[in-house]
Amino acid sequence: MEAASIAAGLPQTRLTVASHKLSSSSSKVGSVTSVSFLESLSAQTSLVLTASPIEKAAPIDAGSRGRKRNVVAQSFAAPSAGICPFDRTSSFQSQSQTAEEKIGLLLLNLGGPETLQDVQPFLFNLFADPDIIRLPRPFQFLQKPLAQLISVLRAPKSKVGYAAIGGGSPLRKITDEQAHAIKDALQAKDVSVNVYVGMRYWYPFTEEAIQQIKKDRITRLVVLPLYPQFSISTTGSSLRILENTFSKDAYLSRLPVSVIESWYKRQGYVKSMADLIEKELQTFSKPDESRVGPVQWLKPYTDEVLVELGKKGVKSLLAVPVSFVSEHIETLEEIDMEYRELALESGIESWGRVPALGCTSSFITDLADAVVEALPSAKAIAASSGSTGEIDNYDPFRYAIKLLFGSVLACVLLFSPKMFVAFRNQLL
Repeated sequence: MEAASIAAGLPQTRLTVASHKLSSSSSKVGSVTSVSFLESLSAQTSLVLTASPIEKAAPIDAGSRGRKRNVVAQSFAAPSAGICPFDRTSSFQSQSQTAEEKIGLLLLNLGGPETLQDVQPFLFNLFADPDIIRLPRPFQFLQKPLAQLISVLRAPKSKVGYAAIGGGSPLRKITDEQAHAIKDALQAKDVSVNVYVGMRYWYPFTEEAIQQIKKDRITRLVVLPLYPQFSISTTGSSLRILENTFSKDAYLSRLPVSVIESWYKRQGYVKSMADLIEKELQTFSKPDESRVGPVQWLKPYTDEVLVELGKKGVKSLLAVPVSFVSEHIETLEEIDMEYRELALESGIESWGRVPALGCTSSFITDLADAVVEALPSAKAIAASSGSTGEIDNYDPFRYAIKLLFGSVLACVLLFSPKMFVAFRNQLL
């Protein structure tokens, strides 16, 4: 996605693209730093497009994911969304053909702690994910111990953030609402679909949704990650779990599946974002300062941009979180509270933030269209080439570097007095 294309649609607007950065205890992972939409938008103000890969959390095996709940993967008896499947060569089928099958739609999302007690195990799940923290093979046995240490250290600060937005993440509630809305939109197109929600790092876990899909004997499945752009740490991580699970099951390995890996270029998403931005721009009293410039990928960081814009005399600023379709900790606390406070301290007088798309009708309708378009391309995962796997080209030099890095990281994390004490206190 190109920032220049936004500038073309906003001739009188100053546009800055910025990325969130994770704290020093985690790695920076995939993020979106620009977006190609707003061709129809014409306004005058300053925008900051912000993007971040993860909420504040990480995975493990079923026995240690956190407090066991009476949570069953939920099926929403109706439609869903999709677009970039495993096999893109199949021809389209008529709606009458798809109606003869039992179609499923799996919505994938990050998940979030629902209570303050959930925060630490949620973070553990996040940092136990090898797609979040990658260790060399000889040190992969340290994945869970490291995740435990990091989650213990980060949990207190994260709890403060979640407490500030009501004591937990609203992500599951919003995702369920989106599932119902997509179901209704598909039903309006005479497409009957069972909709499932699978979270990567909290309940209902993706694995639970998969088992429900199997139990319901779905005959064709569309997988829709609720991330506009593809990132190995979000969509990629969820698809890895999906492929591993399906390949080991006789029924699931034969199930035709169509995966929508990204959909940021779809006109429904583009138009919906443009409409929300235009609406927010109308709340500014003096939207008349403009400037556009190139930026580095993954940089500049949002906090640095805010300070810089304040120094340059920018007085009105509208933040646009382009990579989020649901409100969660990073929009409600990090952007609305932390960044807003920093912006005001930096001299910015008028601050605004474009809301997440949520259940915006044009957005939901477009996702439903994407599901219909994806159905004919469904193909058994076992027969696919594996779109999310890495090509295992052995490079001795890179392997040695990873080995050295892993050794240093292990020593720092395992023998640091602060981390040792934190870990010991957690066990006690």
